[in-house]
Amino acid sequence: MPAILTINGGSSSLRFAVFTHNRAARGTKAFEQGDFTRILSGKIERIGLPDPIFYIGSERHSVNVSNHGDCVPLLLQRIQQSLGNNTLAAIGHRVVHGGSTYREHQRVTSSMLLELERLSPFDPEHLPAEIELMRSFVKHYPAVPQFACFDTVFHRDLPRVAYLLPIPRKYEQNGVRRYGFHGLSCSCMIQELARLAGSEVAAGRVIIAHLGNGASMTAVHQGRSVDTTMSFTPTAGLVMSRRSGDLDPSLAAYFAHSENMSADQFNHMVNAESGMLGISEISSDMRDLLRVEQTDSRAADAVASFCYNAKKHLAALAATMGGVDTVIFSAGIGENVPEIRARICAGLEFLGIKIDPVANAQNAPIVSSDNSEITARVIKTDEELFIVQTVSALLANERGIKP
Repeated sequence: MPAILTINGGSSSLRFAVFTHNRAARGTKAFEQGDFTRILSGKIERIGLPDPIFYIGSERHSVNVSNHGDCVPLLLQRIQQSLGNNTLAAIGHRVVHGGSTYREHQRVTSSMLLELERLSPFDPEHLPAEIELMRSFVKHYPAVPQFACFDTVFHRDLPRVAYLLPIPRKYEQNGVRRYGFHGLSCSCMIQELARLAGSEVAAGRVIIAHLGNGASMTAVHQGRSVDTTMSFTPTAGLVMSRRSGDLDPSLAAYFAHSENMSADQFNHMVNAESGMLGISEISSDMRDLLRVEQTDSRAADAVASFCYNAKKHLAALAATMGGVDTVIFSAGIGENVPEIRARICAGLEFLGIKIDPVANAQNAPIVSSDNSEITARVIKTDEELFIVQTVSALLANERGIKP
């Protein structure tokens, strides 16, 4: 049975999974969750940071990895063991930034890798690591086709008023514009919302709150992204674990003069030393901050800043659509921290959203009250599933198999 490996590289993490297809490819209809069996999954966290951890199944191992390339040898043996008699048919990669070049998910080629290297300055926090992973797997599996699934594809049809940046127009031709990210997660959310509530609800006014280490919100109407908090890079928008979110751009010049800070140092600061970590001086992990917020004012400030900023952006995105019908909370914080969902929604009753304290505390699928005009849902994101669905469809298309 053919298998597909999915690789999801974050700035300091790597998630992977191996799926097998449950049906013969020919004659299948739409690729659904039930079409695939996940035979292996795991992740490596804190890559390049102290004490990296390799999770696979129920196992947990301390490892020594300083970059994403170091992770590949750790994965290969486990992947081969999980495959058994199955053959590896394809590898699908999450790629954060496709610039304006890539508007579709597609096969990885040598020319694509060169183009992504050219685009690396667009997203130095992610693209170099993702390119490194793709090159490493080409070396180990030269005959296996690889596919790139771009976060930016979901936002490719942003209205011009949403993607145009208020800087000199000449820079737009160089690709300097709002792109938007977490697109695979958004695609997964809209697909799952349609399954749970029907296509009419999924086509309504939806705000997706992807709240994890990286955090963003996206306004979706008729299944299309109409605005989103991240911009030219994933640094913009919400306060995040270690990323600053929106800042006064003149801070770069201020720090250059007052601290002799270079552009690279400023970029590192706003991507790795800011956000909740910068405010709290304790941790970038929301769980750590919540544990000590009653006794540490810095932790309390960081949590308050995260919630206040998210509340403000949620209301602003609602304004872009003339209201909102559904709010989806997803990713690590959005799915698992009821107190943060409650704090973000508190004060937004004027929009029509009311949280049910009991349902929220239980992380129920619907956390809004029965008399809430807006339905607030908790939906688990599964970017790996979306990748394998996309890769399966691309493979079938290449082989001339009609869905």
